[in-house]
Amino acid sequence: MRITIDVDDRDLRQIQKLTGQKKKSPAVSQALSEYLRQRERHAFVERALSGQTNFSLTNDELEARDVYEAH
Repeated sequence: MRITIDVDDRDLRQIQKLTGQKKKSPAVSQALSEYLRQRERHAFVERALSGQTNFSLTNDELEARDVYEAH
């Protein structure tokens, strides 16, 4: 999807530096994807620590399903 956004020049340079991307769009896209993955991991840890995650499957069963909890 194509959108137009305003990004501070310093922030954009920092995003490009951290992602290793020279072009702006790929840098922003990678940063956004990494941010979303980080939030998903954080939410999973929060659920696990609060006892809301079901760990009844063994590792073998989980790998056989090839599905990991994303919410």
